[in-house]
Amino acid sequence: MPIRTLRVTTPAQLEAAFDIRRKVFIEEQNVPPEEELDALDQTAVHVLALDAAGRPVATGRIIPYGEGTGKLQRIAVLREARGRGYGRAVVEALEEIGRSMGFRRFVLGAQTQAEAFYHKLGYRTVSPEVFLDAGIPHVNMEKVTED
Repeated sequence: MPIRTLRVTTPAQLEAAFDIRRKVFIEEQNVPPEEELDALDQTAVHVLALDAAGRPVATGRIIPYGEGTGKLQRIAVLREARGRGYGRAVVEALEEIGRSMGFRRFVLGAQTQAEAFYHKLGYRTVSPEVFLDAGIPHVNMEKVTED
């Protein structure tokens, strides 16, 4: 059964996205709350991936990032739902939304432990070295799509 994703359009859906991010980034990875939730949350396009019972288990957001470029951020999957395709579904949904917004290039800052995951989705590492974001090692990645 294909994974259902939806574009966040209600305050309750946005709160569900925030809840997933709190669990993954703040509780699991010890990211300070003031770094995790930010002003971009009000203008970004967010998506949720739902499990078979309709429960939100993954999220992510996309923001404009220069001419023809969208930046994927805050991609998170609840621990109990990992390894089941929800992360891929979120990335694909964000890319689809991005293409509808005119983006043909997508960038993201990937945690190094997720770098191989993004490679499988067609992203390539473009940063010359690893950098820290919220104390977690990251690399910059990009994907350029066809028209």
